[in-house]
Amino acid sequence: MNRDLHHFRKTYDSAELLESNAHKDPLIQFADWFKEYEQVATHEANTVSLSTYGEFGPSSRIVLLKSFDENGFVFYTNYNSRKGQEAEAVGKVGLLFFWPELERQVRVQGEIVRIEGSESDAYFQSRPFESRIGAITSNQSASIKDRTELEERYANLIKEFEGKKVVRPEDWGGYRVRPFQMEFWQGRPSRLHDRLEYNRVEGSWKMQRLEP
Repeated sequence: MNRDLHHFRKTYDSAELLESNAHKDPLIQFADWFKEYEQVATHEANTVSLSTYGEFGPSSRIVLLKSFDENGFVFYTNYNSRKGQEAEAVGKVGLLFFWPELERQVRVQGEIVRIEGSESDAYFQSRPFESRIGAITSNQSASIKDRTELEERYANLIKEFEGKKVVRPEDWGGYRVRPFQMEFWQGRPSRLHDRLEYNRVEGSWKMQRLEP
């Protein structure tokens, strides 16, 4: 199979990103851009690609961002999953936000740590009952014979916990990505894109422009 994709071509001309209109703090810049994206997103605005590194090299997948503040970005998963094990083994991960409606992307590199158990408990209890059952049903990333086994396990747990409180499993919870580098990319005509990179140096952020 040979597909020629050269005809896929788009001109980026919706906005610009200059040092004069970028915030000195990348997390505030992210918050501003995220607010804009919420207004135009055609899918879940909080989707983000998470990249880890493991035995077979780099690995990426989509997760859902559940909160962010001056301390970083939070998502939830099974600690024993492939992403959880790889993230904790290396201690650093990458995040990529792609916002095509605004012709933008944001790259994040940061240290990853587990959040407090009480914070994970609170979020877990805020989830729908079926999602809580799903979390205790799946041994995420483990091999399984077929889908029937998973569905039967889920159905049995639904019956077992009907009318009862579902406690957060010990192997499920939140991670916080604490950024030490962030890059904001704005598409521009003629592929002369805007790229502003922020690096944390001795507790403060330093901004520099990168060539496209």
